[in-house]
Amino acid sequence: MRDLKLSIFQTALQWHQPEVNRAHFEELALALDEPTDVIVLPEMFSTGFTMEVENQAETMDGETVAWMREMAARKGAVICGSVVIEDEGNYYNRFIWMRADGRFATYDKRHLFRMAKEDAHYSAGVRRVVVELEGWRICPQVCYDLRFPVWSRNRNDYDLLIYVANWPSARRTSWQTLLRARAMENLCYVAGVNRVGTDGNDVTYSGDSAVCDYVGRDLVSKADEPFVATVSLDCEKLERFRKKFPAHLDADDFTIHTDDE
Repeated sequence: MRDLKLSIFQTALQWHQPEVNRAHFEELALALDEPTDVIVLPEMFSTGFTMEVENQAETMDGETVAWMREMAARKGAVICGSVVIEDEGNYYNRFIWMRADGRFATYDKRHLFRMAKEDAHYSAGVRRVVVELEGWRICPQVCYDLRFPVWSRNRNDYDLLIYVANWPSARRTSWQTLLRARAMENLCYVAGVNRVGTDGNDVTYSGDSAVCDYVGRDLVSKADEPFVATVSLDCEKLERFRKKFPAHLDADDFTIHTDDE
């Protein structure tokens, strides 16, 4: 296990314009002037947070997934973010973890934001996912999942939580607070990547993307404007802290029952 380089992209999204959004993220990715292991894009990075699933959904054989495969290969890094996906007649807000060799993993958003009627248009995921990269165990989640700590509770099976989001500025305090809480309670690094700007429903976003360490200290954070940042996550410091403060040994045991059980 070695230190992990993580790049986060906070930017505005063009409403329902996948080609334009992909071109923008491609420009940002190719402009990175230092090596990275993981590039993290926001939730629904190709469309914005849309409920128009019939018009905006792609398949896993569609152009956005193909673009992710191409960009991961060109950068020699994982590229990840969520996309509106149709799969066997159902629609998912699907986090895609695309590796440089073209292999990928997916996580379907578990907690659907009923206040925007996401639950009326999308199917909820039933499987918590942990992926591995360079010895790091990484748990991907999506936006509203952040409010549900049981779903993300560390069972000593991950080192980094990644949240991709379209989290409105009206609730920015919740976003800022919960990212740090998830890091502290789970003794892990947390990356939260949100968007800025205004979407097609006139919802505004302040970004507040951040990477924080296992005690909730910001390694990087910025609000209200586009930015790209690359941070290094120190594996030795994480392990030293877990040994010094092994709160995970006193965690309650529990079982999560999902809809497919």
